[in-house]
Amino acid sequence: MTSPTQRPRRPTDSFGARPAPRAMGAADVGILLLRLAVGLILAGSGSQKLFGLFGGAGLDATAKGFAAQGYEPGTFFAALAGASELLGGLGLAVGLLTPLAAAAAIGVMFNAMTVAPQYSLWPAGPPSFAYPMLICVAAVTIAAVGPGRISLDTFFPWRDGGWVPFCVALGLGVLGGALVLAL
Repeated sequence: MTSPTQRPRRPTDSFGARPAPRAMGAADVGILLLRLAVGLILAGSGSQKLFGLFGGAGLDATAKGFAAQGYEPGTFFAALAGASELLGGLGLAVGLLTPLAAAAAIGVMFNAMTVAPQYSLWPAGPPSFAYPMLICVAAVTIAAVGPGRISLDTFFPWRDGGWVPFCVALGLGVLGGALVLAL
């Protein structure tokens, strides 16, 4: 039992100070815009691979392209890449399970960067190393800073990012990408 003069204990930071509730600000809107741009571009790319939407080739043609690059069976790896892009992109866009969504994006882009070195960083046209690198860096950045208050992850501890979500996203993404390369 506590005496009437003692207040209930509230969580404190490592220095003993009580953090003030943070109001929604420009950083939350900025990270929302980044999540929407990266997530919807990635989800659109996955939709092109899986369903042929937005001028995409569809699963059969994408599978032939994957097989030509050495990913056998082509249909499996094309579907895996498309699903990872679609689900990872949608997860980033709405801010849901952000570290896992970022890991999916990082894994796919890790593989894309391994097949892109024969292309220059800034070619006159596609394909290039710049696109997968930019998506990968954006995904790991979103995991590091968190999806912000305007997200479906708003009540989860990774909302504000940190080393754990950063390491989970980067570690799982690189591990998944390396596993696909090893197969």
